Amino acid sequence: MDSTANVMGSINKDIKNGNYKRVYLLYGPETYLRDQYSERIRENAVDSSDTMNITRFSGKDTDEKKLIAVCGTVPFFGDRRLVIVRDSGFFKSGGHDKLAEYIKDIPETTVLVFIEDSVDGRNKLFKAVKTAGMAAEFETPSEKMLVRWLYGMVKDSGKNIRESTLVYFISQMKPDMNWMHQEMEKLIAYTGEREVIEDKDVDAVCSVYIENKVYDMVLAAAEKDRTRALKLYGDLLALRIQPMQILPKLNYQLKQMYEIRSMIPGTAVSVIASRTGSRDFVVKKYLPLCRKFSSEEILEAVRYGVNMEEDIKSGRMGDRLGVEMMLIKISAPLHT
Repeated sequence: MDSTANVMGSINKDIKNGNYKRVYLLYGPETYLRDQYSERIRENAVDSSDTMNITRFSGKDTDEKKLIAVCGTVPFFGDRRLVIVRDSGFFKSGGHDKLAEYIKDIPETTVLVFIEDSVDGRNKLFKAVKTAGMAAEFETPSEKMLVRWLYGMVKDSGKNIRESTLVYFISQMKPDMNWMHQEMEKLIAYTGEREVIEDKDVDAVCSVYIENKVYDMVLAAAEKDRTRALKLYGDLLALRIQPMQILPKLNYQLKQMYEIRSMIPGTAVSVIASRTGSRDFVVKKYLPLCRKFSSEEILEAVRYGVNMEEDIKSGRMGDRLGVEMMLIKISAPLHT
């Protein structure tokens, strides 16, 4: 089962039973879910009108001593005190030994919630929270969960959409639920009185995501269609996207492809996703493209791209020409 689904299920169970852990750490790349679940805890752990028993801290200037003092304060005419700490940076730096020790003895009447972008698993405070409460990592969910979530959005708006269109929509998005939410709202508004959202609506409305255009460039190169690859590059330049925004993304995609290609055939999508740190729908998208190359061909392209990036940064090659040379390189010689 998806680890994010497990995390969500565990917090939902706490909320349903009213049996909260004393401390939660909500972290990971999926800000949409982090914010959703911190808000759910806030709405349910204390009465919505109770402003006396909610304290918020924010930023790297959060005072550890004040935080401990607030956590130790008895609730004012209430059952619980909720303390929310956002973006403290405590979990990426040392020197928080007192807080780590305090976490072990936090009062039963306090619910402490940390919300962070990223953490260091070796951090003493992280280990203390994991032992005393819950360290919940939120990643972009699986394609199946995203389809269910987006379908709910569409149905709530009074419209309909085919599952194949939802899968296509997801394939065009960056793996970020805030982005997907925003783009789906645009789609719903764009279709007006029309009931069904279709693939053509996705193409007409959704914002250009550079990685998708880069993917299309690599696909054209894999099919030895150099003209189309260079045209797609020109389209990005016309959108005022700089060559040195494009080349690192091109190199990153090639590195992803190499990792994926080295595991096929014979490795399940879920295993490839786990080993490469990608989501399942990303792996599914890349598999057909990876099969157009051998591992050796992709590795050669990776090395060429790294050298090209160094040449551009050192001034030995112009950035626009450098990306063109990269596309020319991978669009023909790799397939001869």
